[in-house]
Amino acid sequence: MTRSTTPMETDTPATALGPTALVLGVFSAVGTWAFLVPWTVIAGGLAITFGAMGMHYARRGTGRMWTATAGTVLGAVGFFGTATLFWSLW
Repeated sequence: MTRSTTPMETDTPATALGPTALVLGVFSAVGTWAFLVPWTVIAGGLAITFGAMGMHYARRGTGRMWTATAGTVLGAVGFFGTATLFWSLW
């Protein structure tokens, strides 16, 4: 092996938090309009959580800020949009 196998700073699961939040956020925002209500609430909450953690690590230099921020915003849109829809029905 010519390459070192020691862990590097970029070899961390924290780099996947932003893209995971982005995918879950898109699913949550689109799922609100497709009436996938239980899944949008779960995906929205997870997108907000993973996005917040992704932004925390992106400020420290691991991962990308724009994917974490976009995932957080889309997750919040889906989560609070579904919550508002439920609240208006009561």
